[in-house]
Amino acid sequence: MSPLRFDPIEEAARQWEAHWGPGAVAPMRAVTSVMRVQQILLARLNELLDPFALTFPRYEALMLLFYSRRGALPLGKIGVRLQVHPTSVTNLIDGLERRGLVERTPHPTDRRTTLAAITEDGREAARGATEVLNAAGFGLLPLAAEELDTITLLLRRVREDADDFELPD
Repeated sequence: MSPLRFDPIEEAARQWEAHWGPGAVAPMRAVTSVMRVQQILLARLNELLDPFALTFPRYEALMLLFYSRRGALPLGKIGVRLQVHPTSVTNLIDGLERRGLVERTPHPTDRRTTLAAITEDGREAARGATEVLNAAGFGLLPLAAEELDTITLLLRRVREDADDFELPD
């Protein structure tokens, strides 16, 4: 994709200020920047993951299973941790299952629950994909470690305000 001839965020800020006043510009510019960068990063990450036939959402689901104690989680728990609708979890697991990276298994004690379990091929794909993503700095190589830490801390405040997780006592 060719770069735009102008910065769309600054153009939106100019329009926003003209219609809504200068006090409304900073939040709109910040959230629009976050959303635009999210799309850029998703495209970069999906390109890096393409050799593994993974998308970033499927990679995230695979890594949840990779790091789980038993290599398996209930589909509902995957949805909660990824903050996605149950239908999306089904689609993610379907895609991973078609590739042989996960398999559905019955829960040993709850007949109503289905588990997604990572396979050995899934573990290999998770390791290989993670090596590639780590080498590419997860698409954020232009930024220094200190800048990444700052972004993380700033966004954590938004996550805390949204009760995204329990704060330690």
